Amino acid sequence: MAASELYTKYARVWIPDDEEVWRSAELTKDYRQGDGVLQLQLEDGKDLEFKLDPKTNNLPHLRNPDILVGENDLTALSYLHEPAVLHNLKVRFIDSKLIYTYCGIVLVAINPYETLPIYGADIINAYSGQNMGDMDPHIFAVAEEAYKQMARDERNQSIIVSGESGAGKTVSAKYAMRYFATVSGSASEANVEEKVLASNPIMESIGNAKTTRNDNSSRFGKYIEIGFDKKYHIIGANMRTYLLEKSRVVFQADEERNYHIFYQLCASAHLPEFKALKLGKANDFHYTKQGRNPVIDGVDDAKEMSTTRNAFILLGINESYQMGLFQILASILHLGNVDVKDRDSDSSIIPPNNGHLSVFCELMGVTYQDMSHWLCHKKLKTATETYIKPIPKLQAINARDALAKHIYAKLFNWIVDHVNKALHSTVKQHSFIGVLDIYGFETFEINSFEQFCINYANEKLQQQFNMHVFKLEQEEYMKEQIPWTLIDFYDNQPCINLIEAKMGILDLLDEECKMPKGSDDSWAQKLYNTHLKTCALFEKPRMSNKAFIIQHFADKVEYQCDGFLEKNKDTVNEEQINVLKASKFDLLVELFHDEEKATSPTGAAPGPGGRTRLSVKPDKGKSSQASKEHKKTVGLQFRNSLQLLMETLNATTPHYVRCIKPNDYKHAFTFDPKRAVQQLRACGVLETIRISAAGFPSRWTYQEFFSRYRVLMKQKDVLTDKKMTCKNVLEKLVQDPDKYQFGKTKIFFRAGQVAYLEKLRADKLRAACIRIQKTIRCWLARKKYLRMKHAATTIQRFVRGYQARCLAKFLRRTRAAIIIQKYQRMYIQKTCYKRKQAAALAMQCILRAYMARQLYKALLREHKAVIIQKMVRGWLARQWFKRSLKAIVYLQCCIRRMRAKRELKKLKIEARSVEHFKKLNIGMENKIMQLQRRIDDQNKENRSMSERLNTLETSHAVESERMRAEVTRLRGAEEDAKNNANKVTSLLEELERLRKDLQNTQKEKKAIEDWAQTYQDEMEKMISELKEQNQLLKTEKNNLNQLIQEQSQQWTDKMQRALKEETQQLENDLNEERSRYQNLLTEHLRLEEKYDDLKEEITLAVNVPKPGHRRTDSTHSSNESECTYNSEFAESEEGSRVGEDVSKSILDMSLFLKLQKRVSELEQEKQSLQNELDRREEQFQRARARDDEEHKKARGAELEYESLKRQELESENKKLKHDLNQMRQSLRGGAEAGSGAPGSPAYTVLLDQLNASNEELEVRKEEVLILRSQLVSQKEAMQHKTTMTEPLPYIEDVQKLTDAKEISQAYMGLKDTNRLLESQLQAQRRSHDNEVEVLRGELHSLKEENNRQQQLLAQNLQLPPEARIEASLQHEITRLTNENLELHSDDPKEYKAYRISMLRRMVDLMEQLEKQDKTVRKLKKQLKVFAKKINDLEGGQMDVSPGQTADEPVHPVNIPRREKDFQGMLEYKKEDELKLVKNIILELKPRGVAVNLIPGLPAYILFMCLRHADYINDDQKVRSLLTSVINSIKKILKKRGDDFETVSFWLANTCRFLHCLKQYSGDEQFMKHNSPKQNEHCLSNFDLAEYRQVLSDLAIQIYQQLIKCMENILQPMIVSGMLEHETIQGVSGVKPTGLRKRTSSIADEGTYTLDSIIRQLNTFHSIMCHHGTDPELIKQVVKQQFYIIGAVTLNNLLLRKDMCSWSKGMQIRYNVSQLEEWLRDKNLMTCGAKETLEPLIQAAQLLQVKKKTDEDAEAICSMCNALSTAQIVKVLNLYTPVNAFEERVSVLFIRTIQTRLRDRKESPQLLMDTKLIYPVTFPFNPSSLALETIQIPSSLNLAFLTRV
Repeated sequence: MAASELYTKYARVWIPDDEEVWRSAELTKDYRQGDGVLQLQLEDGKDLEFKLDPKTNNLPHLRNPDILVGENDLTALSYLHEPAVLHNLKVRFIDSKLIYTYCGIVLVAINPYETLPIYGADIINAYSGQNMGDMDPHIFAVAEEAYKQMARDERNQSIIVSGESGAGKTVSAKYAMRYFATVSGSASEANVEEKVLASNPIMESIGNAKTTRNDNSSRFGKYIEIGFDKKYHIIGANMRTYLLEKSRVVFQADEERNYHIFYQLCASAHLPEFKALKLGKANDFHYTKQGRNPVIDGVDDAKEMSTTRNAFILLGINESYQMGLFQILASILHLGNVDVKDRDSDSSIIPPNNGHLSVFCELMGVTYQDMSHWLCHKKLKTATETYIKPIPKLQAINARDALAKHIYAKLFNWIVDHVNKALHSTVKQHSFIGVLDIYGFETFEINSFEQFCINYANEKLQQQFNMHVFKLEQEEYMKEQIPWTLIDFYDNQPCINLIEAKMGILDLLDEECKMPKGSDDSWAQKLYNTHLKTCALFEKPRMSNKAFIIQHFADKVEYQCDGFLEKNKDTVNEEQINVLKASKFDLLVELFHDEEKATSPTGAAPGPGGRTRLSVKPDKGKSSQASKEHKKTVGLQFRNSLQLLMETLNATTPHYVRCIKPNDYKHAFTFDPKRAVQQLRACGVLETIRISAAGFPSRWTYQEFFSRYRVLMKQKDVLTDKKMTCKNVLEKLVQDPDKYQFGKTKIFFRAGQVAYLEKLRADKLRAACIRIQKTIRCWLARKKYLRMKHAATTIQRFVRGYQARCLAKFLRRTRAAIIIQKYQRMYIQKTCYKRKQAAALAMQCILRAYMARQLYKALLREHKAVIIQKMVRGWLARQWFKRSLKAIVYLQCCIRRMRAKRELKKLKIEARSVEHFKKLNIGMENKIMQLQRRIDDQNKENRSMSERLNTLETSHAVESERMRAEVTRLRGAEEDAKNNANKVTSLLEELERLRKDLQNTQKEKKAIEDWAQTYQDEMEKMISELKEQNQLLKTEKNNLNQLIQEQSQQWTDKMQRALKEETQQLENDLNEERSRYQNLLTEHLRLEEKYDDLKEEITLAVNVPKPGHRRTDSTHSSNESECTYNSEFAESEEGSRVGEDVSKSILDMSLFLKLQKRVSELEQEKQSLQNELDRREEQFQRARARDDEEHKKARGAELEYESLKRQELESENKKLKHDLNQMRQSLRGGAEAGSGAPGSPAYTVLLDQLNASNEELEVRKEEVLILRSQLVSQKEAMQHKTTMTEPLPYIEDVQKLTDAKEISQAYMGLKDTNRLLESQLQAQRRSHDNEVEVLRGELHSLKEENNRQQQLLAQNLQLPPEARIEASLQHEITRLTNENLELHSDDPKEYKAYRISMLRRMVDLMEQLEKQDKTVRKLKKQLKVFAKKINDLEGGQMDVSPGQTADEPVHPVNIPRREKDFQGMLEYKKEDELKLVKNIILELKPRGVAVNLIPGLPAYILFMCLRHADYINDDQKVRSLLTSVINSIKKILKKRGDDFETVSFWLANTCRFLHCLKQYSGDEQFMKHNSPKQNEHCLSNFDLAEYRQVLSDLAIQIYQQLIKCMENILQPMIVSGMLEHETIQGVSGVKPTGLRKRTSSIADEGTYTLDSIIRQLNTFHSIMCHHGTDPELIKQVVKQQFYIIGAVTLNNLLLRKDMCSWSKGMQIRYNVSQLEEWLRDKNLMTCGAKETLEPLIQAAQLLQVKKKTDEDAEAICSMCNALSTAQIVKVLNLYTPVNAFEERVSVLFIRTIQTRLRDRKESPQLLMDTKLIYPVTFPFNPSSLALETIQIPSSLNLAFLTRV
């Protein structure tokens, strides 16, 4: 198509960039033919004009659609070019954290510099057996492809791992070998796969070192051939090494290290065994400190040393050899510290007693003088003489370093040889897979001989790679029958010829090495002269004459010629080697035993130096021999080994792994585009892309093309033939027929065509989306308009109604307002009038009151004035009196003071004379003085009072006179005033009274109002307070209630949660214990099978040389077996000892040592078990004595009862005999009288009574006989009961045994018995609680069923035999009808099958009924014949003589006996036991004979046989039968263990047999649901609890085998049915797949769908139901089935990027819903199967939910609780849009998810464990089927069994 069609506006292109190599841009303008500039816009928004090259006019590379970015296979990209490859790798590495990508046949592996959880055993199991293209790219996928092709094509394989140093080559090779070791396993017990893996730490320690690019860089190339036998198990390996970097031993650059082993030795120098090596720290030695960084972060050299030593031991290199190796390595370190000094300019010397040289000589076992001499001298040989010449210091140091390198190289080769010996196998190798771990293309600033050899090897490998890619392309085209066009690809043969051809670089180098005076300069000149003008790939640098340039396939490399000759010669001083050969150290001598005598190609190489020579006598014989022995140069050796490698690779099918180093700083998940594209060019990935792009890189199957581009087709274009449809459509879409080709099964497209088709598809979908959007938007707009119109109409209606209502309301309010105004105005006027009237009256009243008050006030003033005058005058008189009195008192005081002073003076004079008296009576004097003072004061007060009294009397008399006169005057005035004021007084009094009344009334009113207000306030306050208190109380009550409820709820939730957690924990512990126990059983079974296989192999090995063989009787094992199931262990150990005696010559020494160690452990265990046995024996003796006493008491009561019963029966027997005689006599008497003639009614009645009496008599006789036999057997049981079930006989037998072999056998059996007993006890304790809970639940239903069965049984027993048969048939028909109805309601399909089987059973029952009828008719005929004979005999007797009847005895008559009741037992002879087991177990086919049997019939038959053995008290028979049954079931399962029907059949029968042993054991817990008749059938003599545990273990093994068988059937269906098949057609889009599904992959075995899975599940379910498997067990099987389906589906989803899309999530959810529907149909929703699918459901939901915002992240975290963080992140990383309209998950969103989930505590494991088997339980399920009703079909060939 034209460029103008692709380079349109918005098209994206790649343009070169200096920083990012390639940069993305978008066209802003269409390109037209002839334009010289492209208008572009970069991703950051900048505009750019991109100029096209005017010469080539090449347009920039187009960018692939986003839907193709991140593909698993680079060849799936539509545009195949360098920027597309680089961008795809970057997106997968940075965004999706995916380090592996396919590039056609190449796996590109990018070093993440981080440990990833993608190499565990679960990942290995997930990739095992898968096609290469079905899973995401992985090193395990390449390894699986190689392993599968080796097995399928019978052709050896090779995995070529290449890359730069630090790219991860060694790790990739290591993982590939680990995959082979894990998947294939070992064919022997030598653990070869462990040895192969153990070689890695050894080779890494001696061949790997730290470089500036890699902490664990391999400094040598290696090719490991892993050998396989015919069964494709690993049997051995072989290793070839290439070009060890010996120069690293003596020199390391900055930040680099020597080989790891030296640092491991220094780190372990403190160990006692290394003291003799005299080592120190790494910085103490010259050879380990030059890099100045002896420590690697995160690496513990001491720990690595321990790993290396353990690997040595595993490979068979013992401690002595290891110490020898470490001794040589330590001596190399000491040799590097030897100091050489100048003697003069031409010679050097080592100072005497050099410490390091002394240690070196001591460790190496050589003399100090010889070594110090030859380190500073060399021997030169000529034709006639030999010279010893001293060498200068520089040459001596070089000689020392050369010796160190040579010793290390020899040591390296010796270790490789011994590793190969340890990995070598004596078994013939059938095929091998080689893993090549070799250096990639290298170019440094200074490139020397090592880089030249490395790049030469990469040229050869690149040529082989190109040819292989070209060959695969050709095969693909030829297979599809499309025209083959020659693809031009780069051929590097000229470069290889330049290096290795005649007169090539290596040839000239070897020639120069042979020259006596050859040098690097002369060799360089020869190169210039030979190749400079003749070869375009060879160039000479402009500025150097000692270098040359070669144009390799990857890049130009400049090599410096300095050192080429010396490194190619690899010379070392011969005399130094001779000194080492003369060592006393055996290992050192072994290293040099094949050392060639000539150490240089010339044999003599005199060097420059001084003139001092030492002449010695020549040795002619040796010189001639030495001249012929020339050592091969390093270049020649490398060329030969490389040629051998290429021949090996060409003879195998290669698989390529290219390792890429993303950055030079070892940063995790950091991508440097420059470094990546440089390596992609160098490793040939881009060449693969170029070859693919030159042809038809894009390939689609017709179905995929039709599914993807169906949208581009019209309905008329779609034909029934998809191929023709695709052809017609392509011819219309792509006009150029050269752009595509039609193959047989695929369509091939040129580069870019898929992108063009994707563009057409996207345009079509975009147009369809626009049209859909237009229609939807129109519909939405119209819907919105109609809604708005309807809303507007509605609003208008309501508004108008509202307005009318408002108007009516306004009118009503207006009229009401007028009326209110009328009455209001009337009220106002009336109120105003009343108010005015009241005001006038009030004013009048007030005025009158005012006038009266004024008058009253005037009168009152006058009266008050008089009183005031009176009081003032009295007050003035009193004031005058007080002033006078005060003056008088003052004068008195002064006079008294004067007198007192005088008196005081006198007293003081007197006081001085009576000083002593005063001291004695000072207290009394004071008191006296105080009393005296008080007396004086009283006297003074009395005098003053008397004076005052007199004064008052005087004044009172005067005042009295005045007052009398005044009173007289006033009396006259008072009389006048009284008359005038009587009226006023009366008025005033009336007014005052009224006023007082008014005031009182007002006060009362006010008081009442105040009281009322106060009361109201108080009441309101009280009410408010009460309300508040009530509210508070209510709130408090509600809070308390809520708190109580919350607390109760919290406590309930807490208790429920704690109970649930405790229950869950107990269940988990129980399940873990069960799982651990069941895993031990599985391991035990596997060991048993392995042991049987080994025994058979040993037997075959012993019997092969013999001309014939002797057949062993099949009955021998069962006849000679012990009485317990554990005798198998003794027999197996005996067989193993016999095998050891026979095959001692075959076993190796390691196995013998293991056996010796095991024997010693068993002896110790034997002693401990003997002590335990003694202790248990004492306990047993005490328990047995106690049981004997109880048993005797119980047995005595039983014997008494039985004796009484026997006497009663005997008395009844006598009575019956007496009645019989009386009847015979009466019969004779009647016969004589003639009344009893034959045919008369009396005769008939008597005859019937006679028959009935005889039958009853015979029955009683038989019951007596049975009771007597029971008494005898019980007496014998009393005597031998102690020898029946207890281990005491074993102790007695052990004491009686004399043979050591028998003692050991008995001991082993006893030990196993004890182990079994302990395990049974623990298992019974664990299962007891569960069984009790289950039994309680089933008790009620079973009681009802039991009562109904008992009633039916009682009714049947009361009926006669014929009616009893009919009743039993009726009961059976009723039961079958109920079952039919239940089945019909459950599943119609199953009902049809079940109905057919029931019809067959009905036919059998009808046949049995007919047989019974025939028998009845036959017996009736016999009865008639016997009756006729009786009549004839009686008639003959009457004819002979009448008296003969009294004399002759009556002849006995054979009357048929009535059939007795069947006891539900089957009797068989001892010799028929094998026949029983053979017919009912070994040869019984569930699909054939057993299809018409009742469920569990074999188990019922075996139990009935066991009941009879228990009934007759035959211990040997019980044990033999149980042992034979168990062994036979194991045998049939081993033979047909892959048949699900067989395994299911025997699982059901084993469980039924186990339930029968429990139901009829006699234990009360198992007898609750039994009928009385079933309780009578319980075992009476033996306790088989031990065998119940053995059968439980056997059932567990069968269950696990059933699960494995079921898993093998379901496994191929799951991925195809659940993931790949489109259940909903058209939802999933198909994307280009590239070359990932190649012709070399195994073809698909067929397409499975979800219907296939459901049909298979139906088959499993119907088979188990038909076999009568317990319902609880079926639930457990279904749960395990669904777990396998969910786990396998989720694991594949997590490992397949193409399955992580939105549409695939919809498909998965639909498929899961179909499985849930199946569970509902089968009534299995409660079995826990749906919960096992929860991780898958959540993963499907995760694919469909939004993944953008933080809210989405929160929703995902809460939703995906069943998925781990690693699984969630993995799904988000793998999420791939199928259509252009979907979006990828951003890195920021994934980081948000990781941040939210970082606190989760969960397992870091990515995949689910598909090998997990849930612990199985067997709930007790009793049977309601009566044993006596079971009929044995004749098809089982069990006629030798007798019903008892």
